[in-house]
Order: sequence, then C-alpha cells, then structure tokens
Amino acid sequence: QVQLVESGGGLVQPGGSLRLSCAASGSIFSINAMGWYRQAPGKQRELVATVDNGGGTNYADSVKGRFTISRDNAKNAVYLQTNSLKPGDTAVYYCYAHRVILRSDYDIGDFSGVDYWGKGTLVTVSS
Repeated sequence: QVQLVESGGGLVQPGGSLRLSCAASGSIFSINAMGWYRQAPGKQRELVATVDNGGGTNYADSVKGRFTISRDNAKNAVYLQTNSLKPGDTAVYYCYAHRVILRSDYDIGDFSGVDYWGKGTLVTVSS
C-alpha cells in the first residue's frame, strides 16, 4: 500500500556532493518521521539522519556538518544533501518512514502506524 522510492545515488569523487531523494506513495494521512540509513559491504545498517514531522533532526556523528536532511510533508518526501563525501560514505542508502498512518486507518481510528523501507540507492565515493 505504501512504497518508498529513492533516487539520486551514483558514483562521485571524494569531496563531491550528491542529493538523495525519497518519495512515499499511497493514500497517506501522516508520517511521524522519515530518515536515511546506510549499509556498507560487510557492515550492519546504520542510522545516517532522521527528521520528524515538526522538523526536528538527528544525525550520526560521522556525517554531522557534511550532510543535511530535509522534508516536504506535502509531498511525503525526504531529501539528503551529502557534501564533502568520503570513501567511507560508500554504501547503499535506504529511505525509512516511521509510523505511517493511511487515510483508511485514520478513518477507523487506528493511529498505530506502520514502518516502511525503500529498496535503497547505491552511493559510491571513489577516485
């Protein structure tokens, strides 16, 4: 019922920038928080950044000052501006939507919500 579709990944040289985008489709009433996680080869998935529906943000220490997360509530979209990229940023980046409430759920008073993940977009930082 809800799909998250990421875009914007690719190959970039160290020091370069990429802008990742993610849009949630479906009959959505609200999304509590949206964010980005990443998983490098041989490593566990880790938090990159999140933004709640009030605009509050949270970043991993490793990306503070280099990445900026933003959100468009009207479009159910989240963005990640990545600057000063390093080879260590190479990973598959996943979009995450926390506590998605569908319009049909809202109509029956179900406000529990469901979490969704995108399929990921690959970011490769290499010279």
